[in-house]
Amino acid sequence: MEIQKISEAQSLAATILKAAGYSDESVSRISAGREANPGMSLCDAAVKFGGRKEAEFLKSVGGVLGIDTVDLETRQPDPEALNSLPASTVYQYGALPFRIEDGALTIVISDPFDTKAPDGIRLASRRLVKTLLAPREDVDNAIKKYYGVGADAIEKMIEDGRYSVDEDIGAMTKIDVNEMGEEASIVRFVNQIIAEADRQGATDIHIEPQETELRIRYRIDGMLHKVDVPPQLNRLKSAIISRIKVMANLDIAEKRLPMDGRIGIRIAGQDIDIRVSTMPAAYGESISLRLLAKSGNFVKMADLGFNDRDFAVVDKIIHRPNGIFLVTGPTGSGKSTSLYSFLHEVNKIDVRIMTAEDPIEYHMAGINQVQMQSDIGMTFARALRAFLRQDPDIIMVGEIRDRETAEIAINASLTGHMVFSTLHTNDAAGAFPRLIDMGVEPFLIASAVAGVMGQRLCRRLCPKCRREVPLDMKYYTLDTPPERDTVFEPAGCDNCSRTGYKGRRALFEVLEVDEEIEGAIVRRENATQIRNLSLSKGMKTLREDGWAKAFRGVTSVKEIMRVTEEQ
Repeated sequence: MEIQKISEAQSLAATILKAAGYSDESVSRISAGREANPGMSLCDAAVKFGGRKEAEFLKSVGGVLGIDTVDLETRQPDPEALNSLPASTVYQYGALPFRIEDGALTIVISDPFDTKAPDGIRLASRRLVKTLLAPREDVDNAIKKYYGVGADAIEKMIEDGRYSVDEDIGAMTKIDVNEMGEEASIVRFVNQIIAEADRQGATDIHIEPQETELRIRYRIDGMLHKVDVPPQLNRLKSAIISRIKVMANLDIAEKRLPMDGRIGIRIAGQDIDIRVSTMPAAYGESISLRLLAKSGNFVKMADLGFNDRDFAVVDKIIHRPNGIFLVTGPTGSGKSTSLYSFLHEVNKIDVRIMTAEDPIEYHMAGINQVQMQSDIGMTFARALRAFLRQDPDIIMVGEIRDRETAEIAINASLTGHMVFSTLHTNDAAGAFPRLIDMGVEPFLIASAVAGVMGQRLCRRLCPKCRREVPLDMKYYTLDTPPERDTVFEPAGCDNCSRTGYKGRRALFEVLEVDEEIEGAIVRRENATQIRNLSLSKGMKTLREDGWAKAFRGVTSVKEIMRVTEEQ
């Protein structure tokens, strides 16, 4: 009897698909795909194996079934409909309440063959239920937008009698700390916030108590974006913050001092290392989470985005037997990514590599990575001294911060080691005055430093929606004529969450030290003089590299203006 029902259902599905314009061959592919993937819904199989995009599938099948589609980017649900269902029900069924007309509730779902959602919502709302269709991602995004990420978990936390929730939204919530660590709702909410950040490609999560709200923001492609969260979240901010501190093994009773910790978590099969930093603020503790993949899909050097000249220079420097190669730029400019790509390039079985890092951001097989611990005296300088007794070929120092570290790094390079490190300067040429200001002798700098690379990160245009526009010459300030008279600008689509950008790309300027530049360093010439000398030898500035990428459609003119300085 059960087999007969399955057969009848398959036959009905095939009939509907054919009526929607699918060929016999397409229907066979869809059927075979479902058989090879037990548990896959007909909707998912039709989108994956049927050769049509999800929006096209919903429109054609909806036409057969008499169900209209709706564009959630341009249409907004009615507040009355949104308030008619609790967030837990909306999240459970993945259905967005859209409007109430003549006592009937219209919901938006993503699967035209789904009967559980309409039936469940009919019981929960005690109303007649009608349906509209929209792509799954659009429905999910709309639910998060109007109800907030983790709204179902927040509802459960407020309903839980163990939490004393004050109606004064400025009051701090009292919680039972011993029970809090095991509370499934808090755990689920925090996990949802982290998982959503990972899904969107965020590098940081900022949880910031304000006077009337608990604000959560993600840093995506270098820009901060506010996360839609339930308005009642502020009433539970102490529970949320304490849960994160428990996960990071921090003292939840200490709220007066800043603290640092770590969280290890697994998302979609990938291990994520999260650095946690707390800071006492006026309305509670502000928490910042930095998301780092433990093992790396390292960016290959060839994929960093060098122009031909810069690639050749960098490749020559990193394969030298000795010397120092410095990467400069502000925090968050991608210096670590570049250094790891260089280490990956030179990491061979006959090469011994040792790194001193604070913290170790990515674990790389085949090299010896050492974590700095200043509280017990394990500093960059001390690690460098120890490295020299470990017979390394290549040394990487996370950052040159002081004279002692700089001098040991220089001595290491002069005694036959290749040293990679970073400095915080505005451009490549600024590295030399910075080292001199630290107290290092200019003749040592000139002898040891083989090259300096300055870099910045700019947002990359979404390749699916970027559009070509005429070049506005008021922005073009370079001495050389432009490569072309058109550039590209962002538009916004589903692929890039309507921002017009997806991912980031680095801009570079690579300064190679030769005899003339060595002389300029010894004479203590300033950064401008050294930069001008390097430009005469073929170096491209950050802005010049940016314009070259803008003409190729990699980024936009606004991004170039935002991340580079006039030079």
